[in-house]
Amino acid sequence: MAMFSRILAAIPLLLLLPVDSCFGQATDYDQSTVGFRSKQMNVPVEGSFGRFTAQVAWNPARPQASRADVTVDLASFDIGLDYVNEEAKGKDWFDVKSFPQAKFASATVKPVGGGRYEATGKLSIKGVTRDVVASFGVKPAGAGFVFEGSLPIRRLQFRVGEGPWGDTSTVADEVEIRFRIVSAAVGPSRRN
Repeated sequence: MAMFSRILAAIPLLLLLPVDSCFGQATDYDQSTVGFRSKQMNVPVEGSFGRFTAQVAWNPARPQASRADVTVDLASFDIGLDYVNEEAKGKDWFDVKSFPQAKFASATVKPVGGGRYEATGKLSIKGVTRDVVASFGVKPAGAGFVFEGSLPIRRLQFRVGEGPWGDTSTVADEVEIRFRIVSAAVGPSRRN
């Protein structure tokens, strides 16, 4: 009977053992950022999104077993000008009433050399989902990691900047999404 009790007591511990030895990450939002860079009338402009969530499971020994999910609150768009921020929430741009969030979910991660990686996944903005590739580097930071990189997109493929804003001589089609996710390891997590 004592042996049976010990086996029952061990079951919760067995459930915590990692399937792929991925380490779940608790995001430090005070140090993390999601922003963008583009051009308006050929002049570089930068901005950020003040609210987002990032869930990362990183396996330094087997990067291909890693994954990331990022959700951005599009109403938190900030380019430093209130009237532009309000315009961006409208139907021609993000249409935040109908599509309040943008989402990225990685499907694969692969090393590309020099401490750099590529995460291929799905990006959804304004009801449009496309395959994309984010390039990033990873650095240890205390018990966790810093993930820093970029994701190039074409805004018109996601219907961002419709109507008169479709003119790419005014606002460039190319947008570089930039991210810096700082996290602390919270232990192994299960991956199916």
